[in-house]
Amino acid sequence: MIGVIDYGMGNLGSVANALAFLGNPARILKSPGEMADCRSLILPGVGAFGDGMANLRQAGYVEPLRDWMAADRPLLGICLGLQMLCESSEESPGVAGLGVVAAPVVKFAPSPEFKVPQIGWNRVRAVPGRECPLFRGVPDGTYFYFVHSYYLPGAAGWDAGLTIHGVEYASAVWRGRTAAVQFHPEKS
Repeated sequence: MIGVIDYGMGNLGSVANALAFLGNPARILKSPGEMADCRSLILPGVGAFGDGMANLRQAGYVEPLRDWMAADRPLLGICLGLQMLCESSEESPGVAGLGVVAAPVVKFAPSPEFKVPQIGWNRVRAVPGRECPLFRGVPDGTYFYFVHSYYLPGAAGWDAGLTIHGVEYASAVWRGRTAAVQFHPEKS
């Protein structure tokens, strides 16, 4: 069973519907104790980094998620889920992320050419030499749907997909059985 973590923020319905459409029914998890029944997890998210981390802490998910990833069990982070895997975010100074990806999340600089937040379709290019299972069977340069103001510039040993929106950044990360994407696969 695929578990979709409910911590009070996220696009749970969209993720569950997309999985059902693909023939992979999911269960919305209301507590960390339910993780044991799952073969893989999805950490979705829409909203602010600080609120997301506060909600994960309050619901008791922080240490169980770290343990899950340390045991190399499958996890996919989506949007805010990717950002919360990182050390920190400029969006919420002083708030620690899960720290699995040893890099900070930063804000896009305002630009007349590139609007912030980035909302809409953009290309994801695979990092050369990295055969990320997320992109198996997906043509390089495929468009995905993005909604975000903050991004991961990159993280050594993690970058799997790159996107350009004023700057090039890591739109997908992967190591072992932990992966995360800045875009919304459930809407793409």
